[in-house]
Amino acid sequence: MAEAQVLPRGQGEQRQGGGSLRIQGFSFNKLLLGGAIYFGINAAVNLAMKKDQKGVTVTNPETGEAIKVPGNVEGIPPFELRPKQLSEGATYRNIPKNIAPIWPQDSHVDITVTLSQSFNPAPISSVPEEYLVLQEKDFHLSNNSDKRTIETKFTVPTAVQHNGTLWGHFYIGLPGSNLDPKQPDYDTSKAYYFTWPLTQYLPKKKVAKTRNLLEDTPQDEEPEEEEPAGPIIANYYHPNASFSFVPDMGVRDFVAITPQMRQYVRLEATGARDGSGQHAWYYPVLFVNTFWQLTNQMTILNDTVTELPLRIDLNNLATWQFQLMSTLETNSKEAARQAAFGSSLPGGGDGTEIEMIKEVFLDSNPILLGVTIVVSILHMILETLAFGSDIAHYRKKKDNVGISVRSILANVFMQSVIFLYLLDNSQNTSWMILGSQVVGIVIEFWKITTVVNVRVRPSAPGSLFPYTITFEDKQKLSETEEKTKEYDEIAFKYMYIGGIPLLIAYGIYSLYYDSHKSWYSYIITTLVGSVYAYGFLMMIPSLYINYRLKSVAHMPAKAMMYKFLNTFIDDLFAFTIKMPFLHRLATLRDDVIFFIYLYQRWAYRIDYTRVNEFGQGGEDEAIDDKKAQDDAKDKLIEDVKAEAKTSGSDTGIAKKRK
Repeated sequence: MAEAQVLPRGQGEQRQGGGSLRIQGFSFNKLLLGGAIYFGINAAVNLAMKKDQKGVTVTNPETGEAIKVPGNVEGIPPFELRPKQLSEGATYRNIPKNIAPIWPQDSHVDITVTLSQSFNPAPISSVPEEYLVLQEKDFHLSNNSDKRTIETKFTVPTAVQHNGTLWGHFYIGLPGSNLDPKQPDYDTSKAYYFTWPLTQYLPKKKVAKTRNLLEDTPQDEEPEEEEPAGPIIANYYHPNASFSFVPDMGVRDFVAITPQMRQYVRLEATGARDGSGQHAWYYPVLFVNTFWQLTNQMTILNDTVTELPLRIDLNNLATWQFQLMSTLETNSKEAARQAAFGSSLPGGGDGTEIEMIKEVFLDSNPILLGVTIVVSILHMILETLAFGSDIAHYRKKKDNVGISVRSILANVFMQSVIFLYLLDNSQNTSWMILGSQVVGIVIEFWKITTVVNVRVRPSAPGSLFPYTITFEDKQKLSETEEKTKEYDEIAFKYMYIGGIPLLIAYGIYSLYYDSHKSWYSYIITTLVGSVYAYGFLMMIPSLYINYRLKSVAHMPAKAMMYKFLNTFIDDLFAFTIKMPFLHRLATLRDDVIFFIYLYQRWAYRIDYTRVNEFGQGGEDEAIDDKKAQDDAKDKLIEDVKAEAKTSGSDTGIAKKRK
């Protein structure tokens, strides 16, 4: 008998790999900032205009009895004091304009929940005990300290095993009232009932078929079954369920309530209206909260699953939390469905980005998560500053002193490999990420054109290709530029000696132990693995050139500092998001390069009061062309005057001689 296990809250799968760290960081920031602003404004408005609907005691004019009704219902009479008929000239409105709570927000309620494979409820008394999963008395609305937790198990109904829905039947009423709508003394003014699915039909992610490329293909291999053209929808079940009352909704414009929230609002069952015929009442909102139900923690239901656990948390929830969770959950589920059916989503992706953010919240320490939110905003700012400084540095640079051209070419190659890898895994890659990768490649190509001329020349006799791409110096190299070129060759020579064997070893290991979709996928995956593992080595030639030239004046100091500060922020992300220890260790590799660079800046100090030997200011800015021309013009005028004074051409004696 297969049995699913109850998953502790927050327990998700380990996230592998580092390629999505930055992507998740940016998605997280943008969503957080936009959501915080939107819901912050809503929360402030709601708080400023909030009216308390706690119970007040009044006298029923018809019976003379004291009754407890909601207060501050903005002109809508309490349900128990409603007029028996509409006012003269009033028109009954099928869809009410405003709705008010039918019971005070601090009421006590009884709640019963049963499970069934049928949408139609059976009498509560006839429900087997194992399907009577929740029976709580005197639950206090608006009291956040009143929390109930129930754990149980139940046998999976046969219909649910075969793709049927597991329905939850919810019976809620005031203490002492009959909760069963099948009974004759059931009173809709004191109790209400609704049905809600406890299983979810979600599209399964397509899993790419992989194989070990070294294994021989069997001769009698059976033909592969044709895959269905559309998405595969599966029936998912999560063992943790949260039922949250939202007692402080207050008086609402029914039409203005968002569809994501309105699906949980249940109007008074008889369709009664106030004297104007415009306004109605609603029962306390019970939010069947699936927000924290992650897909990777769910069980796919089939005939092998015969018993399931169920943990129920009963609590109260603030309106702003209800609004946030219901909106995000409904929208993300709809986005996942649209993506599964081939629709293009704004920003790309497959609708699972919200789940990644949920995992970050569930798996991280709240304090560390708060710090990460702050520094991740700083990460975006530094990324933008580094981009601008890097462009400005290469745009103003007039020579290639201290520049490792091979490193730039290697960066073009590595970013191209990453782009091909993202294309190979395009199902899980946003088109925005692909676009930013292309922009990065174009910028690296542009950097090459700033230091060398890229030319297409006829190939040498006997070559396989008629033309070849060559890199030619823009002008005759100075002695320092020649040294830079020489040191660049030396640095890459030793990197080849150390890096190529590692790349070959990694390729052999991956070919022998891993499975791949194809030989092309294997090559790209191996190359991108090497890029992620050894990409930081591309900074070593620049450090070696600094060491041999005994100078760092040619380095883009601002851009370097921005980039290295971002490495520390990446370290913080690495310790916020769950991942293997070795991968966390790998995120520290760039820090080693950073500390070496800091040492070089200390060892090869720059005199910021003068222009350096490479024609650049100490603040990593080239001399402004216009200012240089003005200075040269002034100097020329002074030289002419000095020459004239020396020759005496501007004196009276010279004029007399003439």
